[in-house]
Amino acid sequence: MKRRKRGGKQVVTDRGRPLEGQPSICEPVRHIPVLLREVLRALKPGAAERFIDGTYGAGGYARAILDAVDCSVLALDRDPAAIAAGRGFETSSGGRLRLIETPFSQMEDASRSIGWDQVDGVVLDLGVSSMQLDEAERGFSFMRDGPLDMRMSGAGLSAADVVNTFEKAEIANILFGLGEERRSRAIAAAIVKDREKAPFERTGQLAALVERVLGRKPGDPKHPATRTFQALRLYVNGELRELEQALSAAERVLKPGGRLAVVSFHSLEDRIVKTFLTERSGRRAHGSRHLPAGPEGPAATFEVKDRHGVEPSEAETAANPRARSARLRWAVRTDAPARQI
Repeated sequence: MKRRKRGGKQVVTDRGRPLEGQPSICEPVRHIPVLLREVLRALKPGAAERFIDGTYGAGGYARAILDAVDCSVLALDRDPAAIAAGRGFETSSGGRLRLIETPFSQMEDASRSIGWDQVDGVVLDLGVSSMQLDEAERGFSFMRDGPLDMRMSGAGLSAADVVNTFEKAEIANILFGLGEERRSRAIAAAIVKDREKAPFERTGQLAALVERVLGRKPGDPKHPATRTFQALRLYVNGELRELEQALSAAERVLKPGGRLAVVSFHSLEDRIVKTFLTERSGRRAHGSRHLPAGPEGPAATFEVKDRHGVEPSEAETAANPRARSARLRWAVRTDAPARQI
């Protein structure tokens, strides 16, 4: 984390980028993985062990694992730009790092493609990366005007396709379900009305519309378009479905005693991770202690180590504001067979 002065004001940067809503600076800073110390504590890297980093990004977790001990890491990312940026590190690693361009839901096929049947640890750092937000042309940021895209892999429907062609009810459902936007219907109605005059092509267009509909309180650091952009990004990339599939894949590739560590940044992601680990640890997500116990379910495939999750320290959130909403959940694989899905 670095703080630089611009125009007499301090600019806090995060993972090599200014936080959304703060002024840009010219010089990038070093990537800072969130909850890094806690993730390493959960993974407990050992000599000659094998790990999968399902969200390579700028390589922060992969590098820390490799620096910790003489082990190997298979790093995945569906963003071709992230993979291309990591090739130099892969070359200099002496074969200890392997990069594959693929979604993390495909980690089982990826690991088998390099001859790994099982691994000792899997780490997933969810959400959008700093590099994606940094590049206006990727269309992820409402603070940097660019094409309304948001596709991590560059394939499939773009955010512009959604707002320009989907029915009003469909748009409202996306904004409410994936962005938890309470005024989703009003925003959807405004989108449909405005696109009759001209299609939405730029992030700035959409951000301005949302601000017009919702308004903005003076001094509020949170941009009113935050939830709308989150919802569209999650939808376009199928991120929650990918997460569900990745958790099941991790269950299959982890050997007994293998460690799973997942860092999430909002409630929708965290809810999926919590529910998965609750079910897989043999505990029911819902139920009453006053009711008689039902039939015994399948054997637990994970042992959850902290049922409340691990949150960043005050020192970390002070140094890196992006960590404020982060939560780490981790568990250890048992020797029970993976569940059938």
